[in-house]
Amino acid sequence: MQEKILVVDDEDIIRESLSFILKKEGFFVEEAANGKDAFDKIKENSFDLVISDLEMPVMKGTELLEEIKKFDIKTSVIIVTAFGSLDTAIKALRNGASDYILKPVEFDELLIKIRRLFDTRSILLENRILRGEIQRNFDFENIIGKSPAMKSVYQMIKTVAETDSTVLITGKSGTGKELVARALHFHSKRKNKPFIAVNCGAITENLIESELFGHKKGAFTGAVSDKEGYIKAAEGGTLFLDEISELPLLMQVKFLRVLQEKEYTPVGTTAVLPVNVRFLASTNRELKEEIKAEKFREDLYYRLNVIDINIPGLQDRIEDVPLLADHFLNKYRTEMNKNIKGIDNQAIRALMAHKWKGEVRELENIIERAVIFSGSDFITLKDLPPNFHQQGEITGALSTGSLEEAVRNYEKDLIMKALESNEFNKEKTAEVLQVGLSTLYRKLKELDIKS
Repeated sequence: MQEKILVVDDEDIIRESLSFILKKEGFFVEEAANGKDAFDKIKENSFDLVISDLEMPVMKGTELLEEIKKFDIKTSVIIVTAFGSLDTAIKALRNGASDYILKPVEFDELLIKIRRLFDTRSILLENRILRGEIQRNFDFENIIGKSPAMKSVYQMIKTVAETDSTVLITGKSGTGKELVARALHFHSKRKNKPFIAVNCGAITENLIESELFGHKKGAFTGAVSDKEGYIKAAEGGTLFLDEISELPLLMQVKFLRVLQEKEYTPVGTTAVLPVNVRFLASTNRELKEEIKAEKFREDLYYRLNVIDINIPGLQDRIEDVPLLADHFLNKYRTEMNKNIKGIDNQAIRALMAHKWKGEVRELENIIERAVIFSGSDFITLKDLPPNFHQQGEITGALSTGSLEEAVRNYEKDLIMKALESNEFNKEKTAEVLQVGLSTLYRKLKELDIKS
């Protein structure tokens, strides 16, 4: 894109020379003979850069700078000044000018300053766009779901995001705990600082302290240089400890001190460093059971569990399955450049009837697979894995034929699944189905189920 520059100087020879050189370099250039004319032009058209002399009639360069910063803070200003006015130029820098150049103007030096200025502006713009994209990606409104259970999660995120309180995010594997952690970060006052995610189960026990706290050179075998830990890397931002139940007990003690005292000591030093980090943690385990088994410290649990956000399993929000499926379909048809319009009703019914042991992550994998195999405008039952086909036929029967046949098929499928889940133990199956054992035997006979 061609950058627009306004050259402002009451001396014709300087203004015209600058304009001529800049046009030759490919810039769009306009001229103004004083500050007032320049500001009139700025009000009519936007400029990326204003190059202005300091001493001019009607409106001085410093006054023009002040008006520009009030009117359009995005416009950069380079001040042109004589050596005797250097103090004024430095004052202009403090008031918002991007740079200054001394008279007589060295064109090569000016061009270097302009290129550097535009390169910096471009990087800052890219960073703003990237931050915006990241924030949109992890906006809590983009955590898919309209069920009452998910609406409760949205409200919790909205309420606690702006605080610095520690949050414990619980839920089964694959429910999207890290997505919630990122939403909390990107809606907090720390959103422009780092978000660091650490999987506690992926780091070996003998390295976890060094990874979190950092170490000094020579602190242990293999420590060939100083290293910053994750706490330092997250300075001013958020540190998310995924699967915190995997922390070794000794490390739990040390991390408890970090939460309580807001300080830590890198491995191999005696230096006590302050902590300016918000901590989020997650687990797919029942921590109270881990405490009973003496695998997790009770005092750490209560320190972490200031606020608990529980992510419901997909089985508890089955009405969100069509929304999630459509979301993943949109993602993968774009990635794979496939013109798939949607998912047909029979496939949707099969997805809703499925027991999602792998939670949302499993659903995403199923939709990705379906997009790969689909050769038509709609994903159909045949595009889903084989174990969905029988379920699709059963759910199909529920929507066609007689009510008696639909109920019989549903009951048969339900009892078969319960038997399989309980290894064909009839007493356990009857208990799960909340029927008497005699009733179960009668149903087995009626429905011709061979167990």
